[in-house]
Amino acid sequence: MKKPQWVVAKEQGRKAETLWLFGLHAVRDALMNPRRDKLRLMVTPNAQAKLQDAIDAARITPEVCDPRKFAAPLDPGSVHQGAALEVRPLHWGALADVAIGPDAPRLVLLDRVTDPHNVGAILRTAEVLGAAAVIGTRHHSAPETGALAKTASGALERQPYLRVRNLADAITELQGFGYLVLGLDGAADQSIEDALDDRRRAGAVALVLGAEGPGLREKTRETCDALVKIDAHGSFGSLNVSNAAAIALYASQARTARAEL
Repeated sequence: MKKPQWVVAKEQGRKAETLWLFGLHAVRDALMNPRRDKLRLMVTPNAQAKLQDAIDAARITPEVCDPRKFAAPLDPGSVHQGAALEVRPLHWGALADVAIGPDAPRLVLLDRVTDPHNVGAILRTAEVLGAAAVIGTRHHSAPETGALAKTASGALERQPYLRVRNLADAITELQGFGYLVLGLDGAADQSIEDALDDRRRAGAVALVLGAEGPGLREKTRETCDALVKIDAHGSFGSLNVSNAAAIALYASQARTARAEL
């Protein structure tokens, strides 16, 4: 059966989707990334000089612009540092492609975390602390944007960032792979360390974090193996989600490393 014209147009539009990265770090790392489909580069003479090695490596011809007339289609408040690169989104494959490996991996799952600055910071932390991937949802989560890439400071080019259709289904799939899935909840009875103390559970761990304020959705909470908290001194409120991700990743890394000794 032939597809209706509106379906074809929608699919073609999805394939043609692009975004603009900006800032010297984000643009340099994208230029150096062979996985990234690079379409158009706009630079000032000063930025061109700083990026020339990456420009040569990418074999792309830049459009050199007068700094006073930098016309890249960016938000007015974007700190572009004289460099903007139009690219296509990265594709990291299916969940199994990043979740299964020779070592016991750790994953970060995000439930309705929509702020690109938070997601960018989490990607940067995930890369530093060795997470296999960061996973959000196709709807109600931050897509690839220039702001996210700039906050990630290059990590977007190296740290897998997947967006799945249904987070609860993804959790169930990970449990089938042998993951222990822990949902972060400030009201939980046990800490991350408590949940990982059982040596038999040392191995693949997925940490699920919700948006600041509403936290995890009920279906997400029900699907996790356990709810855990970050032990805190006193009652000083909650952590920013990117800070919570950093602490949770570090705690799970330290605990699973000790369990494997």
